[in-house]
Amino acid sequence: MGESRANILTIAGFDPSGGAGVLADIKTFEQLKVYGEAVVTANTIQHEDAFDSVNWLDENEVLKQLDFILSKRTYEVVKIGLVKSAEQLNVILERLHEHNPKIKVIWDPILSSSTGFDFHKTDMKVDWKKIFLVTPNLMEQDKLRVASCECRVFLKGGHSGDALGVDKLLVGEKQFTFKPKRTDVTEKHGSGCVLSSAIAGYLAKGYPLNKACLRAKDYVTQILASNKTKLAYHKR
Repeated sequence: MGESRANILTIAGFDPSGGAGVLADIKTFEQLKVYGEAVVTANTIQHEDAFDSVNWLDENEVLKQLDFILSKRTYEVVKIGLVKSAEQLNVILERLHEHNPKIKVIWDPILSSSTGFDFHKTDMKVDWKKIFLVTPNLMEQDKLRVASCECRVFLKGGHSGDALGVDKLLVGEKQFTFKPKRTDVTEKHGSGCVLSSAIAGYLAKGYPLNKACLRAKDYVTQILASNKTKLAYHKR
């Protein structure tokens, strides 16, 4: 018999370049040997160097995708990326917790694209109690006011001027620091998507949060060093 894999779900947008969104998430899940499935929230018109527009799927269609896949499978971990609004996010969170009250939701708060397109210009009132971990960068941290949120925070240091690439995991009063192990890296489109999906993947495999974050950090460092273009190669 073949190996058994944990099932994991991503709820995010579709990026034609494959660098970000559900395609990047599924690539990451496959490399980590968890079985990835996806609910699409939007179709974007973009590539690694430019963003044209976002076409949001009808919210009822998003929920129909979600409800149908939840009727078939039980998930312990779900990664959420691009969503239309805080209201949509909160409805999704409610559905997920009805499905499994102990579910671990990893939210990568994509407030703008790496090429500068803003998805959300207003404050997002999020039901933090239903999120296990949020993974903002420094700019997203300020917009979301994560210092007052009621969940764990993995703060990405990719935009830090004085500590570039140094990430921090905040769990209550505790703080854990993750430093990059390589310097031969280049910027990649969708690296934040990959990081959050890697954390989710390792959690689905049974790793505790601290080790899941450490291994995910190493995975992202590996894809950043995979080539000199903005589109990462996923390999183990």
